[in-house]
This record gives sequence, structure tokens and C-alpha cells, in this order.
Amino acid sequence: MTTADKELTMTYIQTVTGRMPPESLCFCHCHEHLMITKGRSYLINKALCIDNYEKTLTELVQFRTGGGTTIVDAQPGGCGRDADALYRLGQESGVQIIASAGFHKMIFYPRGHWIFDIRREALAELFLRELTEGMYTDCDETWPRRTCGAKAGIIKCAYDACGLVLQYGKLFDAAVDAAIRTGAPLMVHIERGAAPLKLMSYLDRRQMPLNRVIFCHMDRAEDDLAVHKEVCRHGIYLEYDTIGRFKYHSDEREAEIFAEMFAAGYEDHILFSLDTTRERLKSYTPEGIGLTYILDTFVPLLKSKGITEAQLKKISCTNCRKILTFDKAN
Repeated sequence: MTTADKELTMTYIQTVTGRMPPESLCFCHCHEHLMITKGRSYLINKALCIDNYEKTLTELVQFRTGGGTTIVDAQPGGCGRDADALYRLGQESGVQIIASAGFHKMIFYPRGHWIFDIRREALAELFLRELTEGMYTDCDETWPRRTCGAKAGIIKCAYDACGLVLQYGKLFDAAVDAAIRTGAPLMVHIERGAAPLKLMSYLDRRQMPLNRVIFCHMDRAEDDLAVHKEVCRHGIYLEYDTIGRFKYHSDEREAEIFAEMFAAGYEDHILFSLDTTRERLKSYTPEGIGLTYILDTFVPLLKSKGITEAQLKKISCTNCRKILTFDKAN
């Protein structure tokens, strides 16, 4: 066994500033966007540009002051991730930032982008290098060549309404390959209209350990909570982030979803976050909710609905430690 192989059998959480023991994580948002460069995403939705370093730093300092310790940044390479900025933010804010390798919805890549032509094997190697050597910093428009010292700590995927057709089959195959080889967790954007149970079956067939998988946005992508429960029953984690997103539903309704899933016995499989955009970050948009909204507003609401301190610790800490830890032995 090589030194690299021995290291991969250790359990750790990988942040942009280095590995940390899982017990260092105390309060975590599992799906945010801290920096997004101005590019294709901005042309689709102007809220998908978060490019002011000082404003994002302000949000992070407030988050840490309020009691937060850890944030997963869900912007993958090739479509606006700013790896250099994430590294600096991790150093200056004191927040443990976990960055993403992987891919987003194809709509966020311009025509002619390398991601449409790359072979599965090469893509898996690219994801692997971002997890083990360092993230690429020049991959939005050209084939990536330059890396920084900061490594990704999770693999982000996007499951669109079209399912695993077109590019998505190749992309998911590559992501699963990299996840299995490294022990990295796999985080999946679930689009409304997609079929979560079909994706779960695919992952199972590919021998991806389902207890290493997060399905995101199910609280607005899938109305049938029976589907949520079936996914959790197989070991997958659900990350809920329709919090302070009133165009979808109220926080009262969101709290009801948490309560029903807890009552069904799935409190060990629930995570939360805000899925921030420029419009939702108060430092960018004064009427936004800001990164402290869960700590300041939503946690008190959950408590008022009977959610216990022990349950809150699970969704903000214990569950996050389990899913975000690299574990190749799994």
C-alpha cells in the first residue's frame, strides 16, 4: 500500500485550507454559493453572480460570529467557481469552506465548452485531481491547466428533468468513478421534474454507497414526501434549503416538512442550508436574508414547532460530519 493509499483510508473532512478532523465541524450549511464569477450563469439569471470578495467575507464573518463553523460551496469547476477566492475566504474568515469538484446543469455551460466533448475517463481523472491535488482555476472557457493548492472536498452533480440522457450519463458515470476511488461524498442538485428514485436506482447499480450521497433541494423539487422517505430509507441524505425562499413556500411549511420527516424516523438523514444567491446575501442585497438566517430565524422556528436540541444538533452537526467525511473504506 502506497503512502497515498494509506492517507485515503483515513477519515477526514477536506476544506480549502486543508484536511480537518470531523469533530471540528460544529454547525454546517451543506449547500451554499459564496463566489460565482460573472459568466454564463449571470446571462441566465443575474442573481447567479456573486463576485465581490469583501461582501462575501462580511457574510462569512457574520456567520462565524453567529455560531456557524462550516459551509459547503456548491459551485463546481467550469461554470463560475472561484477557487482562489474560496481559499482566501477560508483563511481570512475562519469558516471551514468545503469546495466542489463536479458539474452543474448543462444550461450553465456555453456552447463549445470542453465539458461537452470530454471523454468519461478523462473527466473522472479531472475530478480525481481536483480532490487529491488541487482545483483548477482556468476552466471556465478553456481546457483546465492551472491549479491552486486548495483541494475540493465534495463532488457536485446536477440531475436535470431530462434524466441521464445526452451528456448527463457520461457526467454521472465520471463523478461516481471519482467518488468511489477517493471516498468523497457525492452531492446532487435535484431539478423539479426529475425522478429521484430512478437516480437512486442508477447509483445503486453503479455500486455507489448510498450513504455517501446527498440529494439537494428535494423540499421544492419533489412534493411527495413519500419519495423523500423512500430515498432516506436507502441511506441517502436529503439537504433541505427552501428556507427564506418565499416564492416556493413559507418557512412554516418548511418547518412542517422537517417535522414530518423527523416523525417518520429520518432525522439522521436530514441536512439544511440556504442555497444562496446574490439576492439572498444581505451584504449584496440589503433586503436579502443573509447567511445567518438559519441561526437567527429558522432554528428558533424549528424549536417553536417542537424540534429538540438533539435533533437540531443532528441536522446541523452530526449528520454533516458523517456525510462530509472522506472514507475510502466505505
